[in-house]
Amino acid sequence: MDVDWEAYGWERLADGVGRRRLPGWDATVGLVLGTRAVLMYDTGSSLAEGSELRAQVRGITGGRKVTHIALSHPHFDHVLGTAAFAGAEVFGAVGSDDLLSGARAREELYGDAVRQGLDPQAATEATDVLVVPRHLVTGEWTLDLGDRQVLLANVGPGHTGHDLALCVPGEREIVFCGDLLEESGEPQAGPDAIPSRWPDALDRLLALGGEEAAYVPGHGAVVDATFVRAQRGELARRFGVS
Repeated sequence: MDVDWEAYGWERLADGVGRRRLPGWDATVGLVLGTRAVLMYDTGSSLAEGSELRAQVRGITGGRKVTHIALSHPHFDHVLGTAAFAGAEVFGAVGSDDLLSGARAREELYGDAVRQGLDPQAATEATDVLVVPRHLVTGEWTLDLGDRQVLLANVGPGHTGHDLALCVPGEREIVFCGDLLEESGEPQAGPDAIPSRWPDALDRLLALGGEEAAYVPGHGAVVDATFVRAQRGELARRFGVS
C-alpha cells in the first residue's frame, strides 16, 4: 500500500496515510488508503484546489478515486474543494448540514473567502456548488476502508460548533484535528468559535489519541501530546476557562 507521497508534494505519516499542507492558508488535507476505500480529510479552499488534489490522489493511488470525505469544520479553506470529488460520500459533524445548506451559509462562506484573499470568481464557483455533508456524526463513527478501520469523532464544539476529528489506528495512532489545533500560528477564534468548550475538545483529542499519538493540526507541523496539552492550557488562559 505504501506509495511515493513526496513525488506529489505530500508528507507520508504512516503506511497508507499522508497529508499535504496547501499553499495560501497552510491548511492541511489528509488521505487514508484502504483496500476498498479512499478517505480524504478536508478538500481545500476552491474547486481548482480540489481538482488538483483529486489528480494527486489518482497519482498516489494508481488511479483510484476518493470514495469518502470527512470535513473537519465548515470554513472555506477546508470545504470549498469538495464538489471536485463527484460521487464521494461526505461526512461532517451533526449540524454542519444545516449550517451549509442555506443561501445565507453560501453568502457567509463567500464573504469570508474573499476577505481572506480568495479570488471572487473562484469563491462564487465553489459556493454555487457547495456540498452539504450527508452523513452526520453525533458521537463516533467507525468507517471500514477495507484492511483498516478509522474513527470519525465529533469532539467539538471548540474552534466552531461542528468540529470533526479523524483517528487512524496503527503502530502510532494518527489524529487529524482540524483547526481545533494549530501549530503555525495562534489558534483562530472567529465569531462561530465556542471558547468555553475549546479546552474540553482538546482533552477529548488527547483521550482519543493518547500519549504516543501523532496529532495533525489544521495548520502547521505534526505535533505530539505535549504540544496539545500546552495549547490546551494556553486556550484556557486566553478564554478564562478551566
